[in-house]
Amino acid sequence: MTQHKYDAIIIGGGVAGLTAALHLAERRLKPLILEADERIGGRLSGKSEINIKGKAFSSEHGVHGIWSSYVNLRAMLQRHEVVSNFISAREEQWIYRVGNRVSRVRIGSVIRNSVIPAPFHYIQLFLLPQFLSMLGLRDWLSIFNVWSVLVMAMGIDPFVEDQPLEGLTFGHALKKWGPAFRSLFFGLTRNGLSTDPDEVPLAGFLAFLRFYTLMRRDAWAFEYLPNGGGEVCEKLAAKILSLGGEIKFKSRVKRAEKKDGDWIAHYEQDGLPVADSAPFLILASDSPAAESIVKNSFPAENLFFPHGLGHAVIRLWFDAKPNKNPEAGMFSGDFVMHNFFWLDQIYDEYKTWGNETGGSCIEVHVYGPREVLAQPDALLITNVLTDIYRAYPELRGHLISPFLQRNADTHTLPALGTRGTHLGIETRWENFFCAGDWVRHEVPAFFLERACVTGLEAANRVLKACGMELCEVKHYPPPEPLAAWIEHLMVRGRRNRRKSK
Repeated sequence: MTQHKYDAIIIGGGVAGLTAALHLAERRLKPLILEADERIGGRLSGKSEINIKGKAFSSEHGVHGIWSSYVNLRAMLQRHEVVSNFISAREEQWIYRVGNRVSRVRIGSVIRNSVIPAPFHYIQLFLLPQFLSMLGLRDWLSIFNVWSVLVMAMGIDPFVEDQPLEGLTFGHALKKWGPAFRSLFFGLTRNGLSTDPDEVPLAGFLAFLRFYTLMRRDAWAFEYLPNGGGEVCEKLAAKILSLGGEIKFKSRVKRAEKKDGDWIAHYEQDGLPVADSAPFLILASDSPAAESIVKNSFPAENLFFPHGLGHAVIRLWFDAKPNKNPEAGMFSGDFVMHNFFWLDQIYDEYKTWGNETGGSCIEVHVYGPREVLAQPDALLITNVLTDIYRAYPELRGHLISPFLQRNADTHTLPALGTRGTHLGIETRWENFFCAGDWVRHEVPAFFLERACVTGLEAANRVLKACGMELCEVKHYPPPEPLAAWIEHLMVRGRRNRRKSK
């Protein structure tokens, strides 16, 4: 027996689920969010506080960049006054280690402010002596191979053109690159896609490169949330509740079924089986949970679901500050960790603490490989600390406290399944929709923005079925003129070659 009936049931309280629920509640429908965790927000939620010598710091899944192309997410947060001002990123540094040699160069501002138009704006790096000093003979000999992969990204939009490129990986595509070039793009990819390059599908990498940097210089620009993701999600949830929506925590959905024209969501709450019903159901959980729910509900053995990835976030507090250093960047080469954020240069609570104590705090992410993530906590922290001291020897002996947080295997590895096997917003089941960054959709967006825009599109499917006014979905900035012209030539050339065959 079902407990209650709603206008729509949304499985998952991450960005996708919150977006869908908010836009339905704005139209005076009553959505129910079923969230398996005890907090709202999914991968953007807050965590328990961290206590460092009597000072409490808010904990997060990790620092998230809000990129300039996240147009729908920004519009939603600003329209509902969830975030009034973002914190602009100032600089990103590439730190490259080969054995005991550590090199570094500031690349973020150079790329986004390049005087050379896209897609050639990376050439600006060759004007930096520090960058040139990192290149060896093999790098110079591999420039043609580097350009060939970038050209491939210019001419193929995997999501729009339905190009899964099955069996091809990003790591394999870079086998012929020189070590420094390969390390630079491995670092960029780990920073964005959060896994080892050999596991990244080539289609996911090409779409990632296009969306985040290749087609526009300003696509590289990003900002930080002023108080982290936890506060954002709490404010979105409060808005939904104020509009008549409902949220149930610790409600892990097991399966769904269609009965008498309604969808019934079966879930566990406090160890007890519960069921609620609604004419519409939106599956907005992470990919591993979505796969479990779908396969428990329908004959779905042939469906494709992107892999979920786990990673480690390590924060290190010091009673001293490093030498003048950008607030963020990436490690590559022989380093254990993959990107970094000096929190005392970004967030107010860390800035205040740093100014009062003269201390600093760095957050680093470790995305793999699996054998590294499988290390015991103490060993992983020790290895990271050893590398931190290689990069910042002036901090040796100044450690106050480390904190390691392991995030579950829910971060989506972007991939494109064959059409018909990869669930889209509309599914083979009537009034059953999907939303999330794992959903197959032509929109050229990733992660938080993809979760937002698919949540918005799923809400619009419900609104359309109810004969109600749809919500606006904003378009993405077009490629710069030169990049658009090159893309047009390449797409036309491929089309002509197919006709000739």
